[in-house]
Amino acid sequence: MKIYVDADASPVKNIIISETKPLQIPVVFVMSFSHYSNQTEENHVETIYVDSGADSADYRIMKLAKSGDIVITQDYGLASLALGKGCIVLHHKGFQYTVENIDQMLTMRHANAKARKAGHRTKGPKAFTDEDREHFRRFLRTTILHTL
Repeated sequence: MKIYVDADASPVKNIIISETKPLQIPVVFVMSFSHYSNQTEENHVETIYVDSGADSADYRIMKLAKSGDIVITQDYGLASLALGKGCIVLHHKGFQYTVENIDQMLTMRHANAKARKAGHRTKGPKAFTDEDREHFRRFLRTTILHTL
């Protein structure tokens, strides 16, 4: 099992590193070159940089991920593709994408995009809180333990 992270805007990278370190679960952060860093990572963490194209990170994750791997993303499109590959897909707000809930999420995303295109304003995501971080930490830990 590996964990792949759509890492450009992920607010939970440090949590993922700390929760996977004791078990040395391989983690792969995929992000665009615009987020390049010289920071040295833990031994179990790899960073792959991709072009800054709209879906470059998504395509790379889908090329690498295999059934049973964990994918962490806030992108519903990537989540849908990863579910189709048999991956366990998590959102950083601490919920799991499933074949039962992804269609509704994609429908809402489409409706919001149509509304914005028509000039309507839609709500953005709520601020990520310390409670959200702690909830994700517990959720990730539980998911990993159930997957091993």
